[in-house]
Amino acid sequence: MREAHIPPGPKVILCADDFGISDAVSTGIEELVAAGRLSATGCMVTFPEWPKLARRAALLRDRIAVGLHLNLTAGPPMGPMPYFASGGFFPPIGRILAAAGRGSIETSEIEAETGRQLSAFAEHTGFAPDFVDGHQHVHAIRSVRGGVLAAVSKFRGGRNILVRNPGDRLLRILRRKMQLRKAIGVAALALGLGPAIRAAGLASNDGFSGFSGYDPIVAYAAELEAAFAASGPRQLAMCHPGHVDAVLAERDSLTGRREEEFSVLMTAAGLTDRLWRPNRQLANIWGSASG
Repeated sequence: MREAHIPPGPKVILCADDFGISDAVSTGIEELVAAGRLSATGCMVTFPEWPKLARRAALLRDRIAVGLHLNLTAGPPMGPMPYFASGGFFPPIGRILAAAGRGSIETSEIEAETGRQLSAFAEHTGFAPDFVDGHQHVHAIRSVRGGVLAAVSKFRGGRNILVRNPGDRLLRILRRKMQLRKAIGVAALALGLGPAIRAAGLASNDGFSGFSGYDPIVAYAAELEAAFAASGPRQLAMCHPGHVDAVLAERDSLTGRREEEFSVLMTAAGLTDRLWRPNRQLANIWGSASG
């Protein structure tokens, strides 16, 4: 496994998704935080282990940003969603996209479930999330985003919460030369999301990267290097590191690749010099992501 080499450049918010999906994934993220190799992590709060894992997530907040990784695609919802999750379980992302195309998503259900997950995050960590994003970018879907932004706006109470925009400018995507189809597809999905976030009075990133094909033929080191190329003024790069356990295997198809991401992130040369870090002495940690 080759080591990644991250060249000097602007600071990047490197966010590990899926804290809370299993104990093993959460442990891997904690190890990377302890080594100073991450800027942020997004937490999934819908699984039974969340109250216990929330206490561990809270201990990370003095070193990284800790947010809500909104889950609308895996497992059961936290409350009734008779239309969106009629069988008692969230639908897969493909079914959500199809429903969005038909205009059959009930925005009020999305808003209510987002509110429940925001409350579950705050109740068990003791603080509001620094940011909100969506598992599998579900929050970016046009007929989903309205409910999500409405819930975050009601919950924020003057707090500075960032909402992830998984889109990016086409020129930046092309310059990275990595996972072009996926990056362009998600950017198309997210069209209009940036203005909607700003209209809601919320912060957002400007620049997004970190797409992976999870292909064993393509080294994650190359994907990580690409994630730090062509940075926007407030670049956010996602990653999915962690260890693997039986619980993860039951809940998600992304397993062994997480171990590779963990190893590459732990050893990547030049990584720590490129990472944005939250300054808790500032009233708004998102005031500047470049310093």
